[in-house]
Amino acid sequence: MPSQIIDRIRTAGLAWLRNSGGIGAGVLRSLWHVIRAPLFGILNVLAALILIFEEWGWKPLSDLLGYLARLKPWARVETWIAGLPPYGALLVFALPTTILLPVKLIGLWLLANGQALIAGLMLVGAKIVSTALVARIFMLTKPALMRIGWFAWGYAQFMPWKEALFAKIRASWTWRYGRLIKNVVRLRSKRVWSRLKPSATRYWLGLKQVARILNTRLRVLSRASLRGLRTRLGI
Repeated sequence: MPSQIIDRIRTAGLAWLRNSGGIGAGVLRSLWHVIRAPLFGILNVLAALILIFEEWGWKPLSDLLGYLARLKPWARVETWIAGLPPYGALLVFALPTTILLPVKLIGLWLLANGQALIAGLMLVGAKIVSTALVARIFMLTKPALMRIGWFAWGYAQFMPWKEALFAKIRASWTWRYGRLIKNVVRLRSKRVWSRLKPSATRYWLGLKQVARILNTRLRVLSRASLRGLRTRLGI
């Protein structure tokens, strides 16, 4: 837990000062009372951001890739991944991060050369794609991964700690405020979409009609061109 980590750091610092004859526990204790609240607040914000990213990013991105399973080639790949042995599944599970590492390095190089916008877009895109792939692959490979002893042990140790940490985060003001913002954004988005939906539907139907007309004209032109070519060649 963040508070336990902070308390351990404080206890270790006090013990070190007592043994080394430093500035004294009293001064450090006073300093600790000053920085504890903002430090704990920063840790809460960081942990809340991680939780928000997991809840708003991990599952939706995994579900988004799940729609691709309707395509037969993608469904075959997913079936193959789900049937891999434990260490084969572990290798595939680690692939997205490895594959996208060069993209992240290019993004950092662009950032170092002053291309902040392009670098930012590249890094964000790589993170989104990596998260989507890792989430989907983990769902497919979890039964095989849990057959690896050390992986199952680490998972069993990590998940209760994560759930306890996230339960505390969900009770914090940072998380409650974030949920409030999410609800406000969701409601406003629905209102905006309800106003724009009729116009968007009309534009979409118009675009489909234009596409049909263009497709028909292109077919007529291609057939006329083909007939003219055959006439010239005497076929």
